[in-house]
Amino acid sequence: MAFLHIKNVVIKGLAACVPSGIEENSAITSILPPDLEKLIRTTGVERRHTIKPGDCTSDLCFKAAEKLIDELRWDKSEIEGLIFVSQTPDFILPATSAILQNRLGLSTDCFTLDISLGCSGFVYGLSAITSYMQTGMIRKALLLAGDTSSMTCSKDDKSTYPLFGDAGTATALEYSEGEDGLKFHLGSDGSGFSSIIINDGGYRNRFNAGSMNANFIAEGISRSNLQLTLDGMDVFSFGISKAPETVSALLNKFGVDKDNVDHFYFHQANLMMNDRIRKKLQLPEDKVPLSLKNFGNTSSASIPLTMVTETAEALRAGEKEIVACGFGVGLSWASVICKTTHLTIPDLIYYD
Repeated sequence: MAFLHIKNVVIKGLAACVPSGIEENSAITSILPPDLEKLIRTTGVERRHTIKPGDCTSDLCFKAAEKLIDELRWDKSEIEGLIFVSQTPDFILPATSAILQNRLGLSTDCFTLDISLGCSGFVYGLSAITSYMQTGMIRKALLLAGDTSSMTCSKDDKSTYPLFGDAGTATALEYSEGEDGLKFHLGSDGSGFSSIIINDGGYRNRFNAGSMNANFIAEGISRSNLQLTLDGMDVFSFGISKAPETVSALLNKFGVDKDNVDHFYFHQANLMMNDRIRKKLQLPEDKVPLSLKNFGNTSSASIPLTMVTETAEALRAGEKEIVACGFGVGLSWASVICKTTHLTIPDLIYYD
């Protein structure tokens, strides 16, 4: 079991940005009405914000970071670290984090790093950036997490296209001597790597003449090898077992009573899965906010996006003890528990 306890670091604020463009799932014409109604009911996804061609995850994260830095009144020259977590970067190379350092006007003494993770990425990113900060050598840093997964889905694939929305987020962290910090449980199982995958376009299976050809998989499911493949049954089974397991392991390891936790933020996979996870952990509905209805599954952005859109007022108001849990592509999972105090959280930002 990979447990971490990172001291002397606190979260100072959060911001989230989504594209202004909205796609209503009720307007999808490629799925028969009875099937569409069932899909919306079981997934809980009624609409999604989707990006325009030519725009990128980094654009959303940039907007979120600029607004957050402004509201925190941080001096950009004091930001010494930036991690970008995404599986939809700007380029194969160079790293998008370096591009964002320059776009944001941060010092060239700022260290940057890309992490290629999806659903568990926000929590993994928190563990990485706080690890760098805990000695005080880096005192202020940004975690930028987001994905534009809608760009990877086939519009003729009912197993993926109605689920995924786009978002970018920014989390500001600061060194604070003596703080209890953040506690983590992290894990992965690469034997399930093919459960969520884009088969072609990397270096194992390079882009080829057939990569863009649409393949009929089943009724209502056609996609190319450059588009997202999701094994729904495998992922569902994985999620409802690993998410409760990692949260329980985290709470038990650090002796935290779940009744004392104010909010549990889970990766927004789908309503049926998230509801099963909540019931397994015997958590009340009012402690488990959901953003699926209006944003869908936004991959690495889903946890901070939910914090911003569903509980901003509470997080701004005072001290809260929170748990966050991400699980999915990899396969990988990660959970964190920490206390927050009067977070700076701008209203949701829209990107045109």
